[in-house]
Formats: sequence, structure tokens, C-alpha cells
Amino acid sequence: MKTQSEDQTTLSRGDFMRSLGLSSAALMAFYCMGTTMTSCKSSDPAPVTPTPPVGGGGSTGITGTTTGSAIDFTLDLTNANLSTLKTEGNFSTIGDVLVIKVKGGSYVALQKLCTHAQLEGLSYRLATDDIKCSNHNSEFKTDGSVNKGPATTALKKYTTTLSTDGNKLQVKA
Repeated sequence: MKTQSEDQTTLSRGDFMRSLGLSSAALMAFYCMGTTMTSCKSSDPAPVTPTPPVGGGGSTGITGTTTGSAIDFTLDLTNANLSTLKTEGNFSTIGDVLVIKVKGGSYVALQKLCTHAQLEGLSYRLATDDIKCSNHNSEFKTDGSVNKGPATTALKKYTTTLSTDGNKLQVKA
């Protein structure tokens, strides 16, 4: 006779959603509506900094182009929506970009989609100073290079420039 723990299997988020009969288009609709889905597969802690709200209710602290091929935006780190990015280890998704305050206090900006399957799910891990994808467990160094597959292509890295007072961060393609 099997025990309850012997019957349990681990499903990835994608497998779970497919088992519910949701298509890729339905999954993208969840992302577009701003719904955040978390993976139960990883024992890593949840992301420290949520994506700041966009639109409605005042300024987001973000100016410029945050999506597409012409990424060029500035973050006002004094804005309540972004001020947690001043703390080492915190990160946030801004448009198509993952912005991280890495170990040592510098900023890194990388594409937000994992290069393995072009899915969201990247998060920064301060303890190991790397980025992990919750979908298929690819790991990347903070320069974007692949540390562990299944991904084989590096993440696109953007240029970051911090103002002298430390209150504005510019991110450019």
C-alpha cells in the first residue's frame, strides 16, 4: 500500500496549467492582467521586491521606454514604488527588464525572460549572487551568462548608470 507521500509528484507551473487545460494564450492573459503566479517547485524564498504598480494612483517613478528594442528608462529610487531597490538583494521587473541591486551594492539590468523557453520566472538570489529561473531551474550569473542549464544562451544585459546622489537609475539598451 502506498503512503500519501509516495503518491505525490512535483509538477512545474507549466505542466500544472496544461493539466487544467489552459493554453499558452490563456497563460499570457494572466501575465498581461498582472496576475503573479508563483512556483511551488522551488524551495527558494519568494522574490523580495514585487513589480511596482503601473498606471492609476499617482506616479510610478518610472520614465522612458521600458519595453521593446529601444529600452531607455530612468527609475526614481526615492519613489515609494521603487525605494526598496536601494536595498542590496532586492529586485523588480520593470517592463521587459529585471533590475537588481546585487551583492556589493551595484545595479544590474537583464532581460526578464529566461532564454531557455522565453518564460517569466527569473529571480535574484542574494545568498548565491545569481539569478534562477523557477520554470526549469536554469541559473545565470549576474553578468547574464549561463551558470547552469537547460538554458544555453546568456540573458541580454542592459547598461545601468546611477546618479551621483544615488536617487536615479538609468537603464539603456
